[in-house]
This record gives sequence, C-alpha cells and structure tokens, in this order.
Amino acid sequence: MKFFVDTADTKDIADLAESGMIDGVTTNPSLIAKAGRPFADVIQEICEIVPGPVSAEVVATDYEGMITEGRKLAKIADNVAVKLPLTWDGLKACRTLSGDGTQVNVTLCFSANQALLAAKAGATFISPFIGRLDDINVDGMELIADIRQIYDNYLFDTEILAASIRSANHVKLSALAGADVATMPPGVIKSLANHPLTDKGLEIFLADAQKAGIKV
Repeated sequence: MKFFVDTADTKDIADLAESGMIDGVTTNPSLIAKAGRPFADVIQEICEIVPGPVSAEVVATDYEGMITEGRKLAKIADNVAVKLPLTWDGLKACRTLSGDGTQVNVTLCFSANQALLAAKAGATFISPFIGRLDDINVDGMELIADIRQIYDNYLFDTEILAASIRSANHVKLSALAGADVATMPPGVIKSLANHPLTDKGLEIFLADAQKAGIKV
C-alpha cells in the first residue's frame, strides 16, 4: 500500500520523506491557502522533495478552464498529478489530460458509480472521501470495497486512493478493503507506529538494561 501525505507544509513533507514512509503528496486549495505562499512555488518545492505523485488541484469548474489550468500545473514538474473534481466537466477534462500523458487524480468521489466513470475516463487515481461519508452515517469502507470489486472485475488500472482519512483505524480498514493508496495528515501517518504495549515493553527493557549495567 502506498502512503501519500495530505498537506502543503513542506517542513512536514521533508521530515516524512526522510523516513522513507511516503510515496507521494496530495494537496488542495484549502491546504495551499494555509501555506501562505504562491501556489506554483509550493507545488514546485514539494515536487523537488518527493519524487512520487504530487496532486495539485485546479480551481476552474468548466472544461476549458480545467484544461488550461491542468496543463499549466503539469508543466511545473513531471511528477505533478492534476487533481480534478468528479463532475461531468471534470471527467471530460480527465479524458483529455490523461490523453496528454498527464497523471490525473479525480477527487470528491462518494459513490461506486462515480468511481466507474472516473476509471472509464482514464483517471490515474480515484479519491473516495471515506471520512466525509462517515460524517453522514454512511460506511466509507463499504465504498472502498465496492470500488475494488468493480475495478478488479474489469481490470481497470485506476488506483484507489483512500482520502479524508482521520485515524489509524481508517488506514487499517482501507488496507483490508484493498485500497492502493491512503492519503492522510502527517499526524495520522506518525500515529501508525504508536501502541501502548510497545511503549511499556521498551520501558521494561530499558529498566532491565540499566539494572544489569548493559552498554552497547
């Protein structure tokens, strides 16, 4: 399973990149706004830190605008994945940009039918938002499983990118359901290493080593 970090904070990205635990980055206009820097500059720096896909989202909502913005974003770096909304114009733009050889991440997916359309449009990634579905009392993991079955049925190459992940349990369940990628905030990635029994065991080992005078 690939891990993408969902942030535009280049310090956090650089820190995680050193660990070797992230394979790409996802951003959106809200995250870029928090960076307080020019959009293209932030994307360029992120692409220099992480060699894997870096999702950069268009803000246009019409087909022509998405194509213009998408092609501009794709010129920033070879590893940019243009992020498009799952609307009819977004699907049309996905087909065109994918035909250009550009990676495309179709975002704001909330149904299996939407995911099917994105795959048919040639999307590199489909981003179902599991956390936002949970917010309205719909099982986001059921959506991941449905998309996995449909894509496997028809041998689609589109990768399932589980998004709107808010907890370590979301990551585990996404992996069990067959998501190809999980994108999450830096804090969630780091929390995957946490377990109280690990902390307790380390405490015991260190105390015993100190009593025995063990030095390495």
